[in-house]
Amino acid sequence: MSASPTAPAPSVTSRRATFAAFTGAFLEWYDFWIYGTAAALVFPQVFFSNASPTVALLQSFGTFAVAFLTRPLGAIIFGHFGDRIGRRPVLLITVFLIGGGTFLMGLLPSYAVAGGLGATLLIALRLVQGIGIGGEYGGGSLLALENAPRGGRGLAGSFHQLGTPAALLASTGIFAVVTMLPDEALFTWGWRIPFLLSGPFLLLGFYIRKHLPETAAFTEDSTAQKRAPLFALLVEQPKVVLIGIGARMADAVTFNIINVFAVSWVTSTLGMDSGLILTGFVISAAVQLFVLPAAGRVSDRFGRRPVYLTGIVICAIGGGLLYFPVISLGNALSTWAIIILVHAFGTGLMFSIQSALFAELFGTRVRYTGLGIVYQGSALIGGGPTPAIAVGLTALAGSWWPAGAYLILACGISALCIWWAGETYRTDLADRDGEPSTTAGGAREVEAR
Repeated sequence: MSASPTAPAPSVTSRRATFAAFTGAFLEWYDFWIYGTAAALVFPQVFFSNASPTVALLQSFGTFAVAFLTRPLGAIIFGHFGDRIGRRPVLLITVFLIGGGTFLMGLLPSYAVAGGLGATLLIALRLVQGIGIGGEYGGGSLLALENAPRGGRGLAGSFHQLGTPAALLASTGIFAVVTMLPDEALFTWGWRIPFLLSGPFLLLGFYIRKHLPETAAFTEDSTAQKRAPLFALLVEQPKVVLIGIGARMADAVTFNIINVFAVSWVTSTLGMDSGLILTGFVISAAVQLFVLPAAGRVSDRFGRRPVYLTGIVICAIGGGLLYFPVISLGNALSTWAIIILVHAFGTGLMFSIQSALFAELFGTRVRYTGLGIVYQGSALIGGGPTPAIAVGLTALAGSWWPAGAYLILACGISALCIWWAGETYRTDLADRDGEPSTTAGGAREVEAR
């Protein structure tokens, strides 16, 4: 495959938009990481202390999963308005729903104080927050991508995705500190600190977005506005929607197996300190800060598909076959090495270019909706229920291997979908000359003008 020509230098607006996208992604994933960690380590004792340890853990992971139920709704609502009136206005709302929800969670009463009221309010906040998260990914991605020069979208999209490892570093680092507190302090007030810190992040994200113009591709697009973007999307490109959802399954399932589920598995099954894995993910997140932009740039030169498929293979072998035997050894260096392999490189190669790849599958007037449906649909199927599914499978089998097999199956689905999608990295996001042509696999392919 021939390399793409060197991308033109990004404008000042492009750089500002990329930073704004980064801050939104940081806030979204800061919420994700701290909630996932708290659901594994803290919430069973704080909100479900009346149940047995296993039941309490399942209930806690249930609250983790409920937000995934409303994420598709958020993708539909905010995608509709984002495709009709613009990206910027709706992103001012989503940032408040995400950050405000996280902040309020830090104020909830425990079961010991208010019985089931705290858990009820926690679920309500997660449902509302899920709506905001559902609308955030598509618009946040497009802030960077629709302002980026052609030939530089993979790199710009990777900087948006850098919000994820940055948030992981922040959230895991904070949780590593608070878990050093005595149990009484941790389960009463210590766990609240990471949640309350989302307040300053929220204010920063809102300020930056408020002072940005609308994206260039949306402003310049001359195609007819869709009265119902979701309906148009499902009628005109249903196969592409399914391909996108399937393509992300490997990333969604892998992360929730190797992080959210594995944290509880090493503590409850192996009796090991959760700090071993948490430290590994801090190190891996630091490695991702270099892997993501490198992968984005490589995809700009040689295409999205080879980069993505490489990540899938690493996850299938490293995550599905090697991960649990290696961490079972209890050796710090080997545990951190396998985490870096599967997380930093395996999911990193996929995650880096997802926003660019999925944006290139859809036209401008349905792109916000398309990204939201693909991302949140895959999260609903492969993200939210995965920790609970893994708990159930390992409990039945008495071993880790069903969780590994589940991960390998997800990787197989994603590999097929990426192959069917075709190559997209030369697509023009502006769509100024009408509807693009379609490759045999269903992906949009527009030659560079």
